[in-house]
This record gives sequence, C-alpha cells and structure tokens, in this order.
Amino acid sequence: MNRVIVTGGAGFIGSAVCRMLAGQGVEVLNVDKLTYAGNLSSLEPVAHLPNYHFLKADICDAPAMARAFAEFRPQGVMHLAAESHVDRSIDGPGLFLQTNVVGTYTLLEAAHAYWKALPEADRAAFRFLHISTDEVYGSLGPTGFFTEETPYAPRSPYSASKASADHLVNAWFHTYGLPTLKTNCSNNYGPYHFPEKLIPLVTLNALAGRPLPIYGKGDNVRDWLYVEDHARALWLALTTGRPGETYNVGGHNERTNLQVVQSICAILDELRPRPDARPYADQITFVKDRPGHDARYAIDPSKIMRELGWKPQETFDTGLRRTIRWYLANEAWWAPLRKAAEERLGTAK
Repeated sequence: MNRVIVTGGAGFIGSAVCRMLAGQGVEVLNVDKLTYAGNLSSLEPVAHLPNYHFLKADICDAPAMARAFAEFRPQGVMHLAAESHVDRSIDGPGLFLQTNVVGTYTLLEAAHAYWKALPEADRAAFRFLHISTDEVYGSLGPTGFFTEETPYAPRSPYSASKASADHLVNAWFHTYGLPTLKTNCSNNYGPYHFPEKLIPLVTLNALAGRPLPIYGKGDNVRDWLYVEDHARALWLALTTGRPGETYNVGGHNERTNLQVVQSICAILDELRPRPDARPYADQITFVKDRPGHDARYAIDPSKIMRELGWKPQETFDTGLRRTIRWYLANEAWWAPLRKAAEERLGTAK
C-alpha cells in the first residue's frame, strides 16, 4: 500500500501519521478543514516532499470527498478527522455530531462509491481504517481493562459522537462489504500536541508561572500512549489488520492526573528550574470537576500486540521527558497557538 488518504492530518495524531508515512515514501493526501486544532506548521518536516499532498476540505462536503477519491485514487484511508476536546463537546455538542457522525457517514459513502468501481484486485486490497477512542467504553472501576469486546457506554457528547461513528463504520462493513477496520486508543501525548490538552497545558502554564489546574482531586486515571507509537500501530492495522476487526491500542501507562502533573513538574524542575528555585508543584491548584468525568480508562492492547506484532517503544517516563524537551525547544510552534487558544480547563459550563 503506497497511496493513502489521511483525514485530519493537520491535527495532533494525524500529523504524526503524515510525518511518518511521507518520511517513509508513502504517497499521502492530507485532507483537513484546518479548524482551531489543525496546524500546517506541524507538517513542516515533510511539507517539501513530492509524495506529500494537502487538500483543505471538510469531510462533511460530499462533492469534495468524491473528488478527492477520484483524483488521488487511494489504496487506503486513515480517518482521523474529528472534534476531540471533551470540554468543548460539553459546551457545544452540535459541532461534534456534525463532524464526527455526519462527517464519518459522508466519508464512508465516498469511500464506498469509489471502492465499488475499482477493479477486483484493487477492491480486495483496499482498506478503510477508522481511528476512535477508548472513551466510547465509558468508565472503569479501580481494576480491569477495556478490551475489544467491552460494551459501549459513552458518557460525554464527544465520546457519544465517536461511538456513533464507530457503529457506522461497522455497519458499512456488514451491510455493504466495505473493508473497514477500527482502532480505539488511550490518551495520546507527544510533540505537536495542541496547547489545550493536559500535558502541554500544564507544561506551558508552569513555564509561564500560572496555576496548574487539576479537576477534582486529580485521582482520575488515564492510560497514556506516545503519539509516534500510536502512528506505528495505525499503519500496522491498515496494512496487516483484518477487515471487520477492532484493535485496541494502549501504552500500559496508567497514571492519575495528579501523578501526570507532578511528573511534569519534576522534569521541569530539572530541565528549566524556576528563577526563585521553588518547585513547580507549588503552582498546582484543584478546580471544580468536569461534568460526567470518567474515573478511569485503561486499555488491554494484547490483540494488536499478538496478531500484528505491535509494541510501544516508549514508556510514559521516557515519552514524557521527550515531549517536555520538545516543548522547551519549540516555542516558535506553540506560542502562536497558545496566544490564540482559550484557557478552557475547569471552565466547562
């Protein structure tokens, strides 16, 4: 497979996928609407390559999607375009339904029409990979893991919209035979992460001397996955996974939100000490909890490790250190985004 459409390729995970694939010589068409979370500067390492192409378009625009398939003629699709910020979904769920549900439907229809017209051998080789989230499974207790058989129980407008998209992808496989696959991942982190998200938000707030807000008591647990490890898993799923299957991707890196923030503070204490030599942890503050805040996510990635041979290359400690070093060295990337972004943590209505 050497011609792939990546939707949402200017976003955090999508840009990591585009950088990896284009760097490996795959012909990539990045389709992105360029919302607040889309940033073409994240593609600068590959933007000059002749095998990287960009199309500014909305996945809800059916004629534009039909043209993209007809003109680029992909062998596969990696569908990452989505509204993904939980707080924003609480404040305004309508956009999440439009992009994540209607957009996925529109893309499936375009892919299905294109796939049906392919020669038989090309139809057999074609794949449509939908990238989802572990949040569709709801909330875990103190033990256990999400598996591919875990019943869906979304609890936020964001996760409900992603669950809806997952079901549409399954329906197009079972009803129309479109060779679709799904992945559900845990929390991603790494370079080029939008400044609203927890790890970059805390890192940049700390450097600016601002409070480090933590929801509730900070005891909500997340399983963290380094974004470049995730990109490798997605490529394996697209090229070697079985149509109709779901593969859960996680890093086996469970941390409470408080532990994550404390780890960031400790690394910054070492790499960029405060001028007054006080620890960054002094800036931690606790704010009102998010409505419907899931207590714990944790993924069992045994299936993708066993069947496709994937395994993460970074632990949370090594990945977090790499991430913080990147932010310290790349203020030119994040400063404009931070200036324009709303400070939303703890402000959900």
